[in-house]
Amino acid sequence: MPRTLGRPRHEALRSFIVEQRERAGLTQHEMSARLKRPQSFIASIETGQRRVDVVELLDLAEAIGFDPHDAVRRLLSVAAD
Repeated sequence: MPRTLGRPRHEALRSFIVEQRERAGLTQHEMSARLKRPQSFIASIETGQRRVDVVELLDLAEAIGFDPHDAVRRLLSVAAD
């Protein structure tokens, strides 16, 4: 299976999450508190060092307040490679 970190869709999801967090006016610390995860968890997602699985995407959407369908639409608009 090809590596996913650094691929266009991974980058699109990473940037989408950052945009949504900033739009909500949340810091990484505030978001990590909502998720009951360490701030380093958020940082590793936002810097592209960690992939996000579908369950985590749903948790992030709930914590930040965005529609996960919007994230999927963004990913579908990006070429796979």
